[in-house]
Formats: sequence, C-alpha cells, structure tokens
Amino acid sequence: MAKIRFKAMSEAVSRPHVDFIAPVGKISDYYGENVFDRNKMRKYLSPDAFESIVSAIDEGRKIDRKVAGQVAAGMKAWAMERGATHYTHWFHPLNGATAEKHDSFFGRDKDGVTLESFSGDLLVQQEPDASSFPSGGIRNTFEARGYSAWDPSSPAFILEQTLCIPTIFVSYTGEALDFKTPHLKSLTALDKAATAVCNYFDKDVKKVFSTLGWEQEYFLVDEALFNARPDLAICGRTLMGHAAARDQQLEDHYFGSIPERVSAFMKHFENEAYKLGIPIKTRHNEVAPNQFECAPVFEEANLAVDHNQLIMSVMERTARKHRFRVLFHEKPFKGINGSGKHCNWSMLSDTGVNLLSPGGTPKNNLQFLTFLVNTVMAVHDHSALLLGSIASEANTHRLGAHEAPPAIMSVFIGKTLSSVLDELEERVVTRKMTPDEKTELKLEIIGKIPEILLDNTDRNRTSPFAFTGNRFEFRAVGSSASCASPMIVLNTAVAEQLTKFKVEVDKLIETGVKKDEAILQCLRALIVASKKIRFEGNGYSEEWIQEAARRGIPNIPDAPEAYKTFLLPSSMNLLSSFKVLTERELHARYEIRNEIYVKKVQIESRAIGDLAINHIVPTALTYQNILISNVKGMKDLFPEEYAELAETQILSIRKIAEHVKEIRKLVVEMVAKRKEVNAIPDYPEKAQGYSKTIRPYLANIRFHIDKLELIVDDELWPLPKYRELLFVR
Repeated sequence: MAKIRFKAMSEAVSRPHVDFIAPVGKISDYYGENVFDRNKMRKYLSPDAFESIVSAIDEGRKIDRKVAGQVAAGMKAWAMERGATHYTHWFHPLNGATAEKHDSFFGRDKDGVTLESFSGDLLVQQEPDASSFPSGGIRNTFEARGYSAWDPSSPAFILEQTLCIPTIFVSYTGEALDFKTPHLKSLTALDKAATAVCNYFDKDVKKVFSTLGWEQEYFLVDEALFNARPDLAICGRTLMGHAAARDQQLEDHYFGSIPERVSAFMKHFENEAYKLGIPIKTRHNEVAPNQFECAPVFEEANLAVDHNQLIMSVMERTARKHRFRVLFHEKPFKGINGSGKHCNWSMLSDTGVNLLSPGGTPKNNLQFLTFLVNTVMAVHDHSALLLGSIASEANTHRLGAHEAPPAIMSVFIGKTLSSVLDELEERVVTRKMTPDEKTELKLEIIGKIPEILLDNTDRNRTSPFAFTGNRFEFRAVGSSASCASPMIVLNTAVAEQLTKFKVEVDKLIETGVKKDEAILQCLRALIVASKKIRFEGNGYSEEWIQEAARRGIPNIPDAPEAYKTFLLPSSMNLLSSFKVLTERELHARYEIRNEIYVKKVQIESRAIGDLAINHIVPTALTYQNILISNVKGMKDLFPEEYAELAETQILSIRKIAEHVKEIRKLVVEMVAKRKEVNAIPDYPEKAQGYSKTIRPYLANIRFHIDKLELIVDDELWPLPKYRELLFVR
C-alpha cells in the first residue's frame, strides 16, 4: 500500500493539467448557446406556438397538445443543429441527485423509412419507470410506474449531445417523487400570498417571484490522491487522517491567489456553465486549503435550483478532465472548515421591485418592513422544520463546528434594522393614532431607513439566517444538498404568514382603521411575537446555546431527530394546507431521509472497519515488528545498556500494541452492534440506532488510527496524508 501511496503522490505532482483555451470574444457572444431559450423559441416556433409557450411560462397556463407538437419539432430541429443525437427527461429524484434516461431521435415511419423523430407526446410526458428511486412507501415494486412531465418554465438545454428537458417526477397516483414538484407548488403559494400583500402598496403588481442566488463551496483533490484514499472514493470524506502541521490557521488561503491549475479548471467549467445559461459571476479561494467557491447572479428560484444541480454535474465532469475530483461533502476533512451552500433568498414583483430592498420613500420602506417582519415571523413559526429541511448525515459534521452556524435557527437583521423594529415596537400602540403621530412615525422611523442597506447591515457569518442588505442568506444549507428542500419550506412558510397578515390587516380596515395604521399595528404585533428568534451576537458561542435554550428555540444537531420535524402538526398543516405536500408525501420524505441516513452511516462504518483491519493494523504491525527487531539487535550489541538506548522504540512498540488492540476491539464491537441495529425493521428507529450507537464508533476508531499515523514510519503509511491532500500541486 505504501508504494501505491507514493505512486499516487508522484502522479499528482508530475501529471500535467489539461490546457483549456477559452473561446475568443465576449462571454455574451456565446452565453446560453446550448439553451432553448426565448430567442431560440422565437426563431424555431411559429408566432402562435411562441406566444402559447410564453403564456404558459409567465402565467402558468396549460399548453395545448398541438402546440406541444410544434414546440417538440422546433426543439428537435435546434438540438440536432447543435449536434444532439439523444433526448432525456431530466429530473430531481429524492436521493438528492439528478436523473436521466437517454433515448435517441432515431426512429422509423410506418413504411420502415429511417428518420429522426420527437413528438409532442414525448416532450410533454414519459414513463421512465425509475422504480429503484426512493419513494418512502409511495410506490410498491408491483406499482412501479412513475411519470416525468415537462416543466416549460425551465428551458431545455444540451449537455454532451443530449437534449435535456427539465421535468417533474410523480407516481402513478400523481404523488410527488421529486424535489421540483413541491418546489413549484411552494412558488405558486408564495406568489399568490405576496401579490395580495403587495397590492396594499401597488395595485399594478400582478405576480411575485421567489429569487435565489446560491453560493457553492467545494474542495478539489488531485485524482491520483483521491483514488489512493478508499474512504474519499466511497464516502466522499476522510474517515481518518491526522491534522497537518499547517492547514488554515494562517488564513492565507482565503481570497488568496488562485493556483494556476485550479484557475484552469474554473475557467473551463465556467465556460461550460455560460453555454448552459448559468450566470456564474464569482470565483474565489475559500478559508480551508483546497477549498473554493463559485456563485451566480440571482435568478428565479425554480431556474436557480435547476442550475445549481446542473453546475455540480458540470463541475464533476470538468474536474476529471483536469485530473481533479470535486468534493461536495459538507465535511471532507476533520479540523478544518466544511462546505456550505448559502441560499440568498428574496422576492421580486413583476414591476421590478425587490420586496426586501428598502426604497427611498416612507411608502416603499413600509412595504419593505412588511415583508421583512413577515419573513422573520415565518422563520419563528417554522424554525424546527427549516432545520429539518437542511439536516443530513453529512451536514451533521458541519453544523455547530467553528466555521458553520449551529443547529439552532435564529435570524440576524443587523443593528440598524433592529433599532428600527425596537422603536416601532415601542411607538405603535393599539389605540388609534392621530394624524400628527402617524406623520411623525413615518418620518422618524419608517422614513429613516437608508435606501441602500448593503453596507448598513452587519455581516454575521455565525447566523444561519441573516439579512444582508436586500435579501436573506440561509447559511446553514449543506454544500451537497438540493436548494429545493429549504426553499420549499421557506416559500411556503412565508406564504402562510403573509396570508395570515393580510387577514389581520383587512379585519382592522373593516373596522375603520386606515390602511397604513392597520399595517403598522399588525407589524408591531409580529415584531413582539417573533422577537425571540432574532439574535445579533456570536452564534458559535456556548452562551448562545444556553440563551437559545432559555428562549425555547430548538437546537437539533442530530439529523434523525431533525427529521421528526416533518411530522409536527404545524409542519403537516403548513405544507398540506397550501397543497405543497400531502401528509402521505411528507411521511414518505421522512422515511426516505432516515433511510438515506442509515445507508450512509452504514457505508462509512463498513469502510472504516475494512480500512482499519486490512490496511492500518497490518501496516502498524509491520512497523512494530521492525522496531522489535531493532530492539533485539540493540540488546545483542549493547546487552547492558540497551534498555536505555531502546527506550523510545520500546515506548512506540507498547503504544502501537495498545492502539491496535483498541482498534480491533472497537471494530468487532461495531460490527456486532451494527447487526443488532440492522435487525430493526423501521427506518426511523434504525436511523436513531445508527446515530446513537454506530456513529460514535467511527470517531473512536479514528482516534486510534490517527495516533498510529504519528507513530508509524511515513514510508510505510498506506494512505495519502492531510498534508498531501490539502495542497494542490
């Protein structure tokens, strides 16, 4: 194994990266060239077909089958001109990945003549079966039919000569088996509720969009070193490895000069992203060595989620060409920063107004405060479910560490807005205000909010849900997760709260209270009710954990416990009342999350057991035997003083024996306990067993392996070490 390790290290140093030559000209010259966007539709479709599909996208109208046939013909013609030979329905099953089944355009007509065909029926709906995807009991093996249906609001694209058509994925009974279906429903719910509230301020608003700008963090590892680490290849993270003498403590990697080889990879995948219409804007070094980030301009949330899933696939494909492997795991290396996927969320009206950006007038500021306070209240009411939406086995390793928010949901809004809300809470009273009081209130409180808050709010990196000037940043989302999961909950929670808000305001208006006064009174009530969820301090501190407990804010660091939030009556009512997810669909997701958790911890426990017994222990014993031979030789040469001369070797022999003994003991115990837990038929209960019983063995076994790494001869150690993995060469 040592030879394999050093061969991998040699290859990592000597193998050249792929030379990438970026296209000549401006990005705008080729941006979206592999996307069937509106400009392409206008060219390849008849005017009637074009207007029909645009109406379907903008207004949610159903597309006529005849029009679908015209769209399919135009889409096929465009795709074939771009070199496409196949097509696929591209969807997001509940395993968190993307799925596709390719079919060729090749076909024969009734006379046996060979031709390329693609009908409207094939565009609109297909039956990919896909029975092996997790369903949480919604589908039995003998009821395996699943249907994918076209989502026209997300444009088709070409990826490696295949026309990819974004779709939803549902069961034979119409129940959602994917992330996109409930996400689209949550967007509809938010649109309806937010538009109704917007009309208090602007009657011209007819639609509100949820917007999302994700920040994707990731690690890069040389392919040769990756292949020499079975734990990385199998689990996506290192199950063992002692800290390097130098990692991120000098803080010199963050925003540092991007290594040449990494830069070539970044330019390559960004170029592919631009062709696919993904508006990548930012690239930089992150805090940990070999950690980086990319981020796009914000987009409509449905499209943004699709683009995030797509960019991860593009990055993985491109990395291999540069002899890298991308790690999206939330915590691939112990002791240094993990990776998140910060979701920057806001709302945009069809009149072009960002509802979370204050304007320059009291009227606009009142609208801004309305949506700000209602969002804070939505997070307050469904903080536990929001935690459940981002919980995973991988994210458990990251949340609560020194670089990530804790598993406690709180909202940060900054000193300026906190003072505004505090003053509003004190000044607005339930009695009817005089005209002078209302004027004074608007001028002194509402009217003093700066139009641009981007530089007027603190940047609290310790908050899981922070206001950052004109949007909320959900920082607790894990790097490998689908953005759709937290967005489904957030959109629906805000829709619920805005609906309640409008009911209360309308009640006051019906009693004769003026509109602005009614809005202010309702906002004050929400400010008071949601105050405990607001926190401006250090979310990493032990004091905050204690303070959160006093406030009654849930702290759920364990993923199986967090999944139980799916079954809370408030969660059931929220998602079912807006027809985002039925109770059965929510139960299915609860089962699926627990099943995935079990399988991931099971895989990790098997991997560390194998590596410990078949790689680490034999290596340690080999080195121990070398030391024993050395001590025996010294005894023969120096019989009277060998004990003093061989003291270090004897100590090492003893330490190796102790660590090997503990490793063997722990692995045997872990395997026995795993058999007991595997016998539990219920996945939620089994997940609890893996969390409470099996996971601690991984850390305990690792402790002894990492100690051996410091003792055993470096030339014998079989696995690339952190000092080799964490620095790109």
